[in-house]
Amino acid sequence: MKLQLLAPERVQAVLRKHLLVDGFDLVLDLERSHCGYFVDARTGRKFVDMFSCFAALPLSLNHPDLRSDGFVEQLGEIALHKITNSDVYTRVYATFVDTLFELAIPSDFAYAFFIEGGALAVENALKVAFDWKVRKNFKRGYTREVGHKVIHFRQAFHGRSGYTMSLTNTDPTKIAYFPKFDWPRILNPKLRFPLTEESLAQTIADEELAMRQIEVAFAEHGDDIAAIIIEPIQGEGGDNHFRAEFLQALRRIADERDVLLIFDEVQTGMGITGTWWAFEQLGVVPDIFSFGKKSQVCGIAVTRRVDEVPENVFHVSSRINSTWGGNLTDMARATAYLRIIHERNYLENACIQGAYLLERLVELTERYPDIVSNARGRGLFCAFDLASPAMRKEFLRRAFAHGLLILGSGEQSIRFRPTLDITRERIDEAVSIIERVLQEMAA
Repeated sequence: MKLQLLAPERVQAVLRKHLLVDGFDLVLDLERSHCGYFVDARTGRKFVDMFSCFAALPLSLNHPDLRSDGFVEQLGEIALHKITNSDVYTRVYATFVDTLFELAIPSDFAYAFFIEGGALAVENALKVAFDWKVRKNFKRGYTREVGHKVIHFRQAFHGRSGYTMSLTNTDPTKIAYFPKFDWPRILNPKLRFPLTEESLAQTIADEELAMRQIEVAFAEHGDDIAAIIIEPIQGEGGDNHFRAEFLQALRRIADERDVLLIFDEVQTGMGITGTWWAFEQLGVVPDIFSFGKKSQVCGIAVTRRVDEVPENVFHVSSRINSTWGGNLTDMARATAYLRIIHERNYLENACIQGAYLLERLVELTERYPDIVSNARGRGLFCAFDLASPAMRKEFLRRAFAHGLLILGSGEQSIRFRPTLDITRERIDEAVSIIERVLQEMAA
């Protein structure tokens, strides 16, 4: 049985009958899109991809290594059945786990948990921390459950599920009217670029204020705090970078206060910053990190610090679980991606091309100082600011009209999320479109 698919011209009309259709005005051609281009199946028009499906594509569509050696046929066989990985074990599952820990998971981490969805990965990171802290508190003599709060930061995005909505605070539309917990929210002491003595001094002052706020939170809530969670670079909240020294200070506080440090690497992970995980460049190791998007399979990796509580969730059945335990087809694809990234040195490519992309963005800030500012990046995880939210909205409209897929972040930033195999040629093409848009807006 072969599926008879609808004509491209009907796609959006059919979807609009039952769904809110407010994404890009194109119908993706899954076969013809390639080499950093998305192709509209209706017209054949090519769009330069600086979007990568919200940073979820590690490599450009139809990468030749995915099309070789019978992988597509093998993937089809695996996809024929959706297996419950939590209870039924397969060679595909074991091969994925083995490859992930061999190539991408640092040796500090002993445990993993897989689930479908980045928000649910974060959700289960929190559950690991709650379980750990409450059990610790019982051993300290508490007779009731204590250890149910999480310190988090302004402009954070950690998802839209139950617990994570209490952490997310970017666009109010995403969380309005849904019940949330009142957990301690701390100033995010982000860097401002270009770095100057003045801007650095402001960031350090913000860090000191954030530390005071954290101390106040512990003074008010004490042992009821189970974890500190932060994105190493805040993505959705505005591509906000932090000093390594600040993240290292969070590590010290987590140790001193006996809470778990969680890094949310759903958007920053899987190579886009030039290492598998952004924290590897920052001189700090969390107790837990969450992953998703580019990793295809979402989940968490956890150090042996959880073994301070012998009855932690990795030793007691059904404390954390899900029906699927991740998706077997995603695991097969992720295994292939891991191998390709490793064998083709795409982490190095992310460093090299990321430096070039940032250089081009800095040039734009110099040529259009009244419009573009705050060019910043780590690896390919780059961004710049426009002068106002209204200007950002107009920029995105014009960029799409000129054939560029790109997104905003925060209130007035433009974020770049290319695939790890991006070429200098494609970067130049994207920047050329951006410059054309800026010239129009400056006229």
